[in-house]
Amino acid sequence: MTGDTDAGHVDSSGADAGDLDAVVYDLDGTLVRLAVDWAALEADMEAVLRDAGVEPDGFGAWELLDAAERAGVGSEVEALVAAAERDGARDSIRLALADELPEGGLPVGVCSLNCEAACRIALETHGLAGAVEYVVGRDSIPERKPAPEPLLAVVEALGASPERTLFVGDSASDRTTAKRAGTRFAPVT
Repeated sequence: MTGDTDAGHVDSSGADAGDLDAVVYDLDGTLVRLAVDWAALEADMEAVLRDAGVEPDGFGAWELLDAAERAGVGSEVEALVAAAERDGARDSIRLALADELPEGGLPVGVCSLNCEAACRIALETHGLAGAVEYVVGRDSIPERKPAPEPLLAVVEALGASPERTLFVGDSASDRTTAKRAGTRFAPVT
């Protein structure tokens, strides 16, 4: 697929590539756009929660997942989300920033709130898997963004130090993750 005009520029002011050990990217909204109908998925998640006796009104997707885990139906809701993400990864759109992945020398990773399998499918679909050395998804380790542990796991796997790693993302949660992990942050604009 061709690049999309969305997510086409990184504000990397203050980040000199010679001053970096690694670059880590968020996936959805940064390198690709998953083809997930989030509204329909949230409705399915809400139905599972209601069946478990939880009224989910006013929750977003990630709050729904948290509520499902607390209600003991986390694995059922996680399975719904992961299936939608995997399907959405197969039909995802490659964003322009994917064409700017560093080549040669600088290690590259992905740290995403999407499940790891969806990340890998999207990277394969768009010919990016060879450029990415390590992937951490929502289900790769017990914690998920904006906790720092997922990003720190990628940084460690890449043999980098947090202060010499640039995390590129498209959300406030990505910025918070970078701050908590002690990495630099570059927003996609």
